[in-house]
Amino acid sequence: MKADSLHLTLREVVCFKVGELADRTGLTVRTLHHYDEIGLLKPSGRTAAGHRLYGEAEVRRLHQIASLRHLGLALDKVRACLDRPGYSLERTLELQIERIEEEIGQRERLRDLIVRLRARLESAEGVSVDDLTRTIGVTMNFEKHYTPEQLEKLARRRESVGDERIAEVQEEWGTVFAGFAKAMEDGLDPGSDEVKMLARKSAALIEEFTGGDPGITRSLSKMYRAEGPENVLSDHGGMDPELWAYMGRARTALSQDDAG
Repeated sequence: MKADSLHLTLREVVCFKVGELADRTGLTVRTLHHYDEIGLLKPSGRTAAGHRLYGEAEVRRLHQIASLRHLGLALDKVRACLDRPGYSLERTLELQIERIEEEIGQRERLRDLIVRLRARLESAEGVSVDDLTRTIGVTMNFEKHYTPEQLEKLARRRESVGDERIAEVQEEWGTVFAGFAKAMEDGLDPGSDEVKMLARKSAALIEEFTGGDPGITRSLSKMYRAEGPENVLSDHGGMDPELWAYMGRARTALSQDDAG
């Protein structure tokens, strides 16, 4: 059978009742009824008993609706797209392919991060399952708070820095946190020279991590605010909120000195 005649045959046989269309697409009958009620997807006709009927044109439009919803568009935005002159099913498919490729890229970047994480953990001694799950949780938080471009940049930076330097940085952070904790316990003013020296060291470590990228620095700050230092710093045993506030006052004192 030639392609044209096959296409003609398909056009002739496509005629679904609402329940049949729901079964084939995985949508609910209620959803299709709602689309009809708001004028987003009107049936091509009705049976003698009043049941909605959908032909090929409606199925094509429904595919566009489902694809645009997958892209995250609200129903009013979906309608605006479909009502745009010249907007086609082909354009919807192009957008969906772009989104899927973006999602694949994100998954691959996350996979690479976790592979490197696993290698680091497997090389350490005495790493518990709890340590592993907490660290993977931190990795997942990275994906939530950093853009794909920032994650890729951080991955490249990790490769250039190397595992040896990363291990050294982990130790240096441990020393910095211990220094802040002792200073707070000793009652030192956060604006004292000794504490500001610790703040300057922490700022240098952050600068090394971000590579001086202001966007990554902002994302890092957002992650700390959203997740809390006790979760982000789980590798270091968490963070006492009082100590975190003390460190914040030291950073403020340091920035005021630098600004002056």
